Amino acid sequence: MGLPTEKYTTDEYLKNNPTWDIEDSPWKAENVIHMLSAIDKTPESICEIGCGAGGVLVALRRYFQEVDLFGFDIARDVSRFWESHKYAGIDFKLGDFFHLNKRRYDVLLLLDVIEHLQNPFDFIYRLQGFADYFIFHIPLDLSAVSVLREAPLLYVRNKVGHIHYFTKTLALSLLEECNYEIIKWQYTGASINAPNRSIKTKIASIPRHLAYLLNKDWGVRLFGGETLMILAKTGDRK
Repeated sequence: MGLPTEKYTTDEYLKNNPTWDIEDSPWKAENVIHMLSAIDKTPESICEIGCGAGGVLVALRRYFQEVDLFGFDIARDVSRFWESHKYAGIDFKLGDFFHLNKRRYDVLLLLDVIEHLQNPFDFIYRLQGFADYFIFHIPLDLSAVSVLREAPLLYVRNKVGHIHYFTKTLALSLLEECNYEIIKWQYTGASINAPNRSIKTKIASIPRHLAYLLNKDWGVRLFGGETLMILAKTGDRK
């Protein structure tokens, strides 16, 4: 058994996820754009760490035509997807962000990243100073039902490599403990709005949606099925 990151530096992740979930990218980009509306100016540079196939940045290019876009990823297999995005004018780099990066950005994106990291505290803390604003997208895998059944947690661990599991409060607390100031957060409505959900999944989500109507936080903690988008800045930024 290798280290968790070996899923991405070998072909293991690609075998389990041949599209690299690029079909979710426009939906994620829409959520990012909504979060950026809370900033009082249009960013001049946006960088995504763990950009994968690059679909989010491509979708953002359609909205931010004059913004400098950058993407970093350690997975060698993603470069095959980047080849098809040359027209978008995105600067993709293969390798460790901390070793390769040479600049500061207006906005840093970490979308579905921290749940994969061996040491998310260290990684997030080290990012301070690399951007004015940060947007995180974090799946809320941890719920009463997922703990009781356990199978959902094992599924995301084996298929997509989640090694840390969060509730809303745990995710927000992680960022605050790493000296980030939360500007805005929102549920994305993933169980309803994310693409490519099967009919079976949608039918199984009916009790979850009913619980959401009664109390969203309570329903998410009980049934799961949500993700969290967070806009933050470092706590010492004036």
